[in-house]
Amino acid sequence: QVQLVESGGGLVQAGGSLRLSCAASGSIFSINAMGWYRQAPGKRRELVAAITSGGSTNYADSVKGRFTISRDNAKNTVYLQMNSLKPEDTAVYYCYADEPGTDYWGQGTQVTVSS
Repeated sequence: QVQLVESGGGLVQAGGSLRLSCAASGSIFSINAMGWYRQAPGKRRELVAAITSGGSTNYADSVKGRFTISRDNAKNTVYLQMNSLKPEDTAVYYCYADEPGTDYWGQGTQVTVSS
């Protein structure tokens, strides 16, 4: 079992920045990748960014050049630095961890970007 605890969401004006954190605990040795999804009201959950255990990253086209995902292996924590935020980035952001055959999810953190 893997437990994920997110932090760092909030309200910010357009053009501002936020940093999300996701701390993993439990059986973390089997995690292949971690990342962030988001879900806006009335929309499907979409992948925002992911990072593998080897450090390879993947981003949604809509956030490339604005968001950066990173990980601190010593702290078992993944970060999402979000810059130049837009109102369309408003959503609940969910951290996830992937291991063979299973996905784990955090509780979600609200990000609201005002225009």
